[in-house]
This record gives sequence, C-alpha cells and structure tokens, in this order.
Amino acid sequence: MTMQSDNTPEHTGITRQIADTMRDEIIYGRLEVGQRLPAEHELAMRFGASQPTVREAMKLLAAQQLIHSKRGPRGGVFVNRPTLEQANSLLTSVTTWLVTLGVFTLDDVAEARRGLGHTCIRLAAQRRGDKDITTLERELRRMSDSSLSNQQFCAADEQFHRAIANATGNKVLQLMMLIVSDSLMQAIRMIVFRFHERETIVEIN
Repeated sequence: MTMQSDNTPEHTGITRQIADTMRDEIIYGRLEVGQRLPAEHELAMRFGASQPTVREAMKLLAAQQLIHSKRGPRGGVFVNRPTLEQANSLLTSVTTWLVTLGVFTLDDVAEARRGLGHTCIRLAAQRRGDKDITTLERELRRMSDSSLSNQQFCAADEQFHRAIANATGNKVLQLMMLIVSDSLMQAIRMIVFRFHERETIVEIN
C-alpha cells in the first residue's frame, strides 16, 4: 500500500479544516487567551488525523499570531493575546493585496484615510493629552523640514496619522488607521521617491 503524501489535496484540506476549527474556537472565546491547547496526539485523535497534519495546522495558527509555543516543564502551545500591531500586520497584508488586485483603488484608500482622519481629529481634539500634542507638533515640524530625506518624510507622515488616532483613545480607530495608513504607504513612498512631490502627500492627507 502506498502511503498518502503530506502535500496531497486531501491532506491540505484536513490541515485547513483543523486550523479553521481551532481558529474559530479562539476567535469566539471557546479557547481563552493564555489557555494551553491539548497535546498533538489528543488533537490528532479528536480530528481523526495524523500528528504531522495537526502540527501543520498549528503552524498555520502560529502564522496568524493566534497561538505561541513555550518550552520547558510548563511549556506547550498556548492561545495568544494579539496586539494591535500583530492584527494590523495581518489585515494590512490583505488590504494591500486587494489594492494590488484593483479591488480597492488608491483613491478609495486615500478617501477612507481622509474620512477616518476627520473622525479621529474630532475625537482627538476632545480627548488628547499633553503627550499627544507634543507628538503631533513634533511630527508636523518634521514634515515641514525641507532637509528631510524622502524616507524620513514618509516616516513622519505615518507617525503623524498614528498620533492622531492614538489621541482618540479608541483602539478600533487606532487599528483602522494603522491598516489604512500602512496600505496607502506604498503608494505614498512611490510618489515621494519617484516624483519628489511632497505637496501631493499633503493634499492626500
């Protein structure tokens, strides 16, 4: 009897099913943050799969920042507490992909950034602290400095928008600004580096 290759469509399908099931259990709270997952052999018995297949499913979950491993006597695989930066990394990749495919146009993303910016500015004006004002003033001064390199200008633009979102105190808005800004950043860099048109960036903002 010939053993089935690990990269066959059936194997890949089982791996994805296990990963999707575990992901749903994490997202909907059936597996809590910090909770230790069952051992590989237990998961293999649960899903009727081999341990290598379960191991591949765990790699998919780890790539999505949903789980992490610990070594030692109290080690194992645990449900992760994702940060805004980790969530942004995943969602920005999807958003950038949609921009690349033309599902989202750069005009769409720029318009979303302006609209989101207006909302953030309104809330930031009500909730900002002294630290927020200091950060915003610093980034505005940086963007106005004609001696900045193109890379420094792009970094200041990105930090300015993040500072506005942070000043709102709203984590959802902070995440949305991270996603939209990072998705638009590739286009901003292209405009600045290729055409040296910083005024265009100010207009987009």
